[in-house]
Amino acid sequence: MNRANLYLAAALGMSALGGAFVLPVAPSLAQGTTQRIATTKVDVANVATGHRSSKIVGAKVVNDQNDTVGTVDDLIISQKDSVPYAILSVGGFLGVGDRLVAVPYSALQVTDDKVELPGGNKDVLMKQPAFHYAKS
Repeated sequence: MNRANLYLAAALGMSALGGAFVLPVAPSLAQGTTQRIATTKVDVANVATGHRSSKIVGAKVVNDQNDTVGTVDDLIISQKDSVPYAILSVGGFLGVGDRLVAVPYSALQVTDDKVELPGGNKDVLMKQPAFHYAKS
């Protein structure tokens, strides 16, 4: 078993036991120069209580009056400052005529049964600048 597989097996074993772990710093070669990649301790119990993107993307977004204002089309983390944004699909019908707008993820209140945008208004969201994916 090579070193990478051994580290992976140890990490999976620790996570199965519910403990946080720190992987040893393994050397990494980039263009012939040895680098060290630091890892951080992760509280897996805390992470496990977070919001899964697979449960949020596609979710209906309501305002504080429980009126539907859109759906979550995507989640994006900005490259510059690592801030998460929710891309909402607003207006339209069955994906036709809809408009994508970006809102800070922190503006949403996510619970087990709904995604709420307090003060959200479909008309106001439709007037926001349209979001367009960057060409890759």
